[in-house]
Amino acid sequence: MSANLVALAYLVASVFFILALKGLSSPITARRGNLFGMVGMAIAVTTTLTVTSNWALILVCIAMGGIIGAVVARRVQMTAMPQLVAFMHSLVGLAAVFIAITAVNNPVSFGLPALLPMSSKLELFLGTFIGAMTWSGSVIAFLKLSNRMSGLPITFSGQHMVNLILALVMVGFGLWFFVSEATNWTAFIAMTVTAFVLGFLIIIPIGGADMPVVISMLNSYSGWAAVGIGFSLGNPMLIIAGSLVGSSGAILSYIMCKAMNRSFLSVILGGFGSAGGIISASDGTQKNHRSGSSNDAAFLLGNADSVIIVPGYGLAVARAQHSVKELAEKLHKKGINVRFAVHPVAGRMPGHMNVLLAEAEIPYEQVLELDEINSDFSNTDVVLVLGANDVVNPAAYITGSPIYGMPILDAHKAHAVMVVKRSMAAGYSGLDNDLFYMDKTMMVFGDAKKVVENMVKAL
Repeated sequence: MSANLVALAYLVASVFFILALKGLSSPITARRGNLFGMVGMAIAVTTTLTVTSNWALILVCIAMGGIIGAVVARRVQMTAMPQLVAFMHSLVGLAAVFIAITAVNNPVSFGLPALLPMSSKLELFLGTFIGAMTWSGSVIAFLKLSNRMSGLPITFSGQHMVNLILALVMVGFGLWFFVSEATNWTAFIAMTVTAFVLGFLIIIPIGGADMPVVISMLNSYSGWAAVGIGFSLGNPMLIIAGSLVGSSGAILSYIMCKAMNRSFLSVILGGFGSAGGIISASDGTQKNHRSGSSNDAAFLLGNADSVIIVPGYGLAVARAQHSVKELAEKLHKKGINVRFAVHPVAGRMPGHMNVLLAEAEIPYEQVLELDEINSDFSNTDVVLVLGANDVVNPAAYITGSPIYGMPILDAHKAHAVMVVKRSMAAGYSGLDNDLFYMDKTMMVFGDAKKVVENMVKAL
């Protein structure tokens, strides 16, 4: 295939990638977006096969990866989707590092001069350290999300200073690699190892409350790592695809931070995480809460005119989305107006609740975002909170609170509130929730799926 045809094919693939991002911006068009993405990737891979003589080996590797991916995708539950996404990000970062190592070891095989020019060294430096940080940071995110590691922040004295020193050391070795006439493996390896360590240290002080931002941030990192390698190899497809991933991840990170009224820099530096699990809104006094049964909750729901359901991570853990759909259908048949309120950072990754509700085939028109439904809470008879905590915590309106200014779902403004939780434990931020102690609130303790199933039977 001629160079012009290759460039044209890559351009067509890029258009499909852009259409994929557009489609994925809404649950209604998400399937179409996925299809566009698959078509674009098929065009990109097929085009690449025409310009290499190692197509047989590439096809074998694709087959192996495809089989592993299919098995994993079929076995992973929706509740484990956040850690799966983190794991996939780690593989992208590691791939960038391996490609860079190969290019440094044998640049001629990539069409580069035997003695790497400074421009190629700079590109390899960028791709390597971003990829290494993506891999190690994603590993920590995976361990935290899968409960193989404590979700609480891990901090120590002088942590930020250590990170700064390591960053300067990494850049120093990178400059040494950059200015060396011959291939300087000592500088390259030292730079790469330092980047791996820095990736670990940047993510460990970030607590569970910030995990949605971490996921989108690592997504952005993986894209920029691909861009650096794309420039090194002179591959426009890698550059374009990496830029799309990097920029979309950065935009999503900004949206997540805005939803939490946080600065992006403070999240990266672990500012929010340092308080997670330590600060409590409780003043130490004994507070009383009102509890009830599933039958009590069903009675209140069945006699309401309007109901808003707020899903949280507790719903995901209990795998209660299908039971919730059945509950919503029962209420709808009674003529009750039922809607779902989804907070941008509910769950452990961006869009986590949207994905769960879509899996249960809950109608999209019933699922509303924070800015679409928040003004309706004051006119709502009953709000049913399922495993959510921080996203409905009125402490966001208290000056001095660690989550002060964070936009929340105003469940506390409804006429009556029912909260389904396993216990009175605090959420990711470690803050007590005054919503649970209000006179209008009834706590229903238990597994969300079992509680909702009992509500359906009672109705």
